[in-house]
Amino acid sequence: MKVKIITPSRLHFSLIDLNGRIGRIDGGLGVAINHPNIIVDAEPSDEYKLRVINSHGYSNGEIDQLTKNIINSLKVGDNVFLQITLNIPAHMGLGSKTQLSLAISKALCLINNLEKTPYELAKLTSRAGTSRIGLTAFEKGGFIVDGGHSFGKGKEKESYLPSSASNAHPAPIISWDIVPDDWYYLITVPQIKRGAHGTDEINKFRQNCPISIDDVRTISHIILMKILPAIKEKRIDTFGNGIYELQSIGFKKIEIELQDKIISDLIEFSIENGAYGSGMSSFGPATFALIKGLAKAQKLKQKTELFLNDRCKSDVFITNTNNTGAKIEIS
Repeated sequence: MKVKIITPSRLHFSLIDLNGRIGRIDGGLGVAINHPNIIVDAEPSDEYKLRVINSHGYSNGEIDQLTKNIINSLKVGDNVFLQITLNIPAHMGLGSKTQLSLAISKALCLINNLEKTPYELAKLTSRAGTSRIGLTAFEKGGFIVDGGHSFGKGKEKESYLPSSASNAHPAPIISWDIVPDDWYYLITVPQIKRGAHGTDEINKFRQNCPISIDDVRTISHIILMKILPAIKEKRIDTFGNGIYELQSIGFKKIEIELQDKIISDLIEFSIENGAYGSGMSSFGPATFALIKGLAKAQKLKQKTELFLNDRCKSDVFITNTNNTGAKIEIS
């Protein structure tokens, strides 16, 4: 048996509630995208073998340790050959760790005839402790809104900790939609400081939470009365405007302020040059601009590359929504 898994990546538009007054925290919204991806090829072998292609910010040792931890958690043998092609850069805001963890664990399950859902694998690998966007991107793609976790003494979460330091189960999905294929995202990944992760990420949550309850209410209002109706009616202008508005409120505002000024400049440049919406994914530094139609996306790409030419080296590319989740091939 041979197994190949091709993951999506994801854009995380915003967290919803890092105040907790109502008894829940977290919640988030985002979208699965087709590019970049992670490809995991697996097949039985006489001994454990791991080949890593394009480590993209991870060390081979990190990936080896992650794989061995998953093997131990699944309680399966290590007689497997794994080839992992990493096209999602680490700690750039595109959700590489969740996709990597789910793809490795799913491949190992298939090789060993284990039946486990992506939800179970996320719990097993300690992913989706803050947001379920990456998990659902792997499961079925699309536009995703999750409802966060119960908050308070004896609840799922008792503090404002991110996935890397949380044992909370993946949050419930409260809305999911297919996104039109002609809604394109221009992704720009500036070669600047990587987004917060590990201890740095934990400290950022501790230092900046709780956020204002007024911000939480505004975020919730924008999502409920602007973004969700717009995705149902496939109105890219209203949808994009809502996503753009979220960038200047709550924890997302803090995430952007912690980044190099080039990030806020890029967001405003995109809006001024025809994007329906723009923002930073997760802790960044990856930014996105929402455009309808490939020709217009290509035009904005050219303008963006000229804008960045003498300011910052960046990877700039176009992709659209993945509405199906990870692709799994068995032969």
